[in-house]
Amino acid sequence: MLDREKPPGRRRARFPTGIRLLRDPTLNKGTAFTEKERERLKLRGLLPPRVLPQEQQVQKVLENFHRNETDIDKYLYLISLQDRNERLFYRVILDHLQEMIPILYTPTVGLACQLYGHIWQRARGLFISARDRGRVAAVMRNWPYGPVRAIVVTDGERILGLGDLGANGMGIPVGKLSLYTACAGVDPAWCLPVTLDVGTENEQLLADPLYGGLLQHRLSTVEYDALVDEFMQAAATLFPRALVQFEDFGNRNAFRLLKRYRDRACCFNDDIQGTASVCLAGLHSAVRLLPSTRLTDQTILFLGAGEAGIGIADLVVTAMTTEGLSEGDARRRCWFVDSTGLVVKGRGDLAEHKRPYAHDHEPLPDLLSAVTALKPTALIGVCGRPHTFTRPVIEAMTAINARPLVLALSNPTTRSECTAEEAYQWSRGRAIFASGSPFPEIAYRGQTFVPGQANNVYVFPGLALGVIACGARRVTDEMFLAAARTLAAEVSEGDLASGRLFPPLVRIRAISASIATAVARVAYERDLATEPRPDDVRAFVEAQMYDPSYESYA
Repeated sequence: MLDREKPPGRRRARFPTGIRLLRDPTLNKGTAFTEKERERLKLRGLLPPRVLPQEQQVQKVLENFHRNETDIDKYLYLISLQDRNERLFYRVILDHLQEMIPILYTPTVGLACQLYGHIWQRARGLFISARDRGRVAAVMRNWPYGPVRAIVVTDGERILGLGDLGANGMGIPVGKLSLYTACAGVDPAWCLPVTLDVGTENEQLLADPLYGGLLQHRLSTVEYDALVDEFMQAAATLFPRALVQFEDFGNRNAFRLLKRYRDRACCFNDDIQGTASVCLAGLHSAVRLLPSTRLTDQTILFLGAGEAGIGIADLVVTAMTTEGLSEGDARRRCWFVDSTGLVVKGRGDLAEHKRPYAHDHEPLPDLLSAVTALKPTALIGVCGRPHTFTRPVIEAMTAINARPLVLALSNPTTRSECTAEEAYQWSRGRAIFASGSPFPEIAYRGQTFVPGQANNVYVFPGLALGVIACGARRVTDEMFLAAARTLAAEVSEGDLASGRLFPPLVRIRAISASIATAVARVAYERDLATEPRPDDVRAFVEAQMYDPSYESYA
């Protein structure tokens, strides 16, 4: 177990006044400071004389937001708002989630990461580099906020479907933690974004004079593991109640790190476990539309056998075993096609994480032949390669199934295995479709389909809130099962009729509270919580949710 010592105490700084207050984004209210506050806090003359409450400030923000023509410009505007006035930023995001999440996170955050060295404006998060070996704890003590309860960390090797972006990957933990707050009410003061800069194999970045990361190739495995271990030990020492979320690590490290730390620290991998929980929720919703409404009757074919695909399959197997199947029978319900073809026992090139799903079958060269031979009820794309769910593949799925289930989960939109329009047209309107990034509504033969978005934002913020609220010592698969069932239960018959496998994002705060409650209950039932069990778990969870409304300083 990682050592967990009492963190060093922090002296509370004196409340700032005047221009220092206006330059503190965590306290600044801009023109919403009242007359009494302006007088008391030495703000008179530093602001326009008229007091504008938060509601009117939101109107102004939206006006300026819509004046930007490109998504990256809208992203930069939102980030600059976060750097000026944190509560106003979260109020805008919370009140306009459907519009803001595609800008704040996928797909726009992918472009933001690619350009990160060119658009970086202000420190937000910690960069811990290979040069910090032996002093990682000292670097982490430089973080000025707290108490830290949530850390999202990346090494930038597999940013969305864009590959190795090195230190530019910082946009991901920053964006994820913004969603912790907007979608689940995790206090932003509790959140710490971290990028482990261990180098990059991206030659274009290494040749970029404005790239801010180390100009070196990635560390060897031994050096890499030593840095990660020092980071995890420092996190346990300095922030003993913090949840650590691993994000966008490459396959070669993601499985190793999760296996190494999951029983030693309060941590999870969102690409493996969060994606799995959201996808399982989508499957639970979809079976309500299928001839057989039992998960255990489904045959699932995955395109892509990386961390997302294997993570989904592992959780599906766990879910099927709770519904009565043996583990072996449940695994035989899950098949994989990778870049070489069908994953079967006869292949000698399989990585360790693929072997549990290598079944007895003749080799098949591609996805279409696998669909034809295996006759799956569900097709799940997690390969990161666009246009791989071709028309023949969708037509083959439609010939086999009255309602083919098609999940094209790769992000961003440009990496999706197929578009919503393609899925509906090629299946003649019969497909049950969801994607990782958002697609607009599709009109087909007099019917309007609302494509579901299998976005991890449905699960990871609520799960984090539940873990933080009860002070869970570990994150378990049972918690992700509970999150998936809770999310699926939020899908109405009306949602399903319109094509949605997930509830509208506008309800995400309530959904996150429900997931957090379910997760906390698992922690209490399994004796993993460190906080005393309250009489009303949901009320206890909701009482800890951050409200972006302004506080009074009068």
